[in-house]
Amino acid sequence: MYIYNMKTVSLKIDDSIFKETDKILEGLKKSRNRYINEAIEYYNQIQKRAVLEKKLKRESELTREGAMEVLREFEAFEYDD
Repeated sequence: MYIYNMKTVSLKIDDSIFKETDKILEGLKKSRNRYINEAIEYYNQIQKRAVLEKKLKRESELTREGAMEVLREFEAFEYDD
């Protein structure tokens, strides 16, 4: 059993999105509030993944630069013999 603390939010939704949402909800038998909560939760997950992807890409580039520097050092070492 989950107990949720809820916050009240007032938002303005484009009329076309509102109507489309209500049409979808008729078939889902789900409250508009629950649907919007699930939609925001899903969107938050997508945004977290995008932030993580950007961070990993940046760190990968930094690691690659370091690895290339080490490779150059090894190559220079091999030619010094």
